[in-house]
Amino acid sequence: MPGQPLTNALTIDVEDYFQVSALAPYIPRHEWPQRPCRVEGNVERILLMLDESRVRATFFTLGWIAERYPQLVRRIADAGHEVASHGFGHERASDLSRADFCADVRRAKLLLEDISGQEIRGYRAPSFSIGAGNLWAFDCLAEAGHRYSSSIYPIRHDHYGMPDAPRFAHRVQHGLLELPVTTARFLDRNWPASGGGYFRLLPYALSRWLLRQVNERDGQPAIFYFHPWEIDPGQPRIPNLSVKTRFRHYVNLDRTEGRLRRLLTDFRWGRMDEIFLRRGMAAVAA
Repeated sequence: MPGQPLTNALTIDVEDYFQVSALAPYIPRHEWPQRPCRVEGNVERILLMLDESRVRATFFTLGWIAERYPQLVRRIADAGHEVASHGFGHERASDLSRADFCADVRRAKLLLEDISGQEIRGYRAPSFSIGAGNLWAFDCLAEAGHRYSSSIYPIRHDHYGMPDAPRFAHRVQHGLLELPVTTARFLDRNWPASGGGYFRLLPYALSRWLLRQVNERDGQPAIFYFHPWEIDPGQPRIPNLSVKTRFRHYVNLDRTEGRLRRLLTDFRWGRMDEIFLRRGMAAVAA
C-alpha cells in the first residue's frame, strides 16, 4: 500500500555448527552423530525472540535435523512459521548428480511434510549451490512439487554465487519461482545485503542502510537469512581451522542476537510464502 513500508522475508537456515560447508574439510560427515548438537536450544531462543517481536518467519530446515529432532519441526510449525526445505544431508547441489540431488530433495520434502503437517513449498540449496552449471536442479524441485526456491546468490564469492542472475523474484520453471537472497546494486556490481556472515562482519548501520536501499530505491522486499549457530558464541571451537575459515565462522557471534533484535524493530518481516506466493505467478517477471 502507498506510504506503508514493505514487508521483508525473514529466513532461518536450520542446521548446526558442525554442518557448515566451510567446515566440511575439518569435520567428516560420519562424525556428525557424535558431535554435541546445539540446534534445539538455539532455535528455541530464536522462536522466543520472534514471538516477542510478533514476527513470523520461514525456517529452511535440514532433513538430517528434522529426522533427529521432529519435535523441533513441530514447534516451528505450531508457532505459525513456515517450514521449508534445506535438503536432507546438506550436500551442495553442485556436488551431486542429477539423480542424487532429486532423491535428496524428495526425501527431505516428504519427511518435513510428514512431521510438520504443512505442505513444503519452499527450498533453499545448501550454500546457495544452484548456479549456471546445474540449472537442471530446478527441474528436480518442480517435479518434487516445490513452489519456490531461494538458492541463488547473485554475487561473486569463493564458495558460491551467480553474479549475472536476476536480483529479484523470477520464474525458472512452470510453477516454480526463484527468490534470490538480497543484494544491493552499486558501482555496476551486486553487493551482499541479506545477512549471514556479512551481517556479522559489517557494522549494523551499514546492513540497515543496504536493506533500506532495496526497499526504497528498488521498491522490492528483501530476503534476509541467518543460522541458529550464529547466535551461539558458546559453541564448541573446531581446532586447526585456517585463519580465513576461523574468522568467517566465529567473527562477532556474540553480537548477532543484539543486531537481530534491532533488525526486527527497524523493518517489517514476514514469511516467504505469504510475501511472494500470494502475489501470484502472473505478477512475477518471466
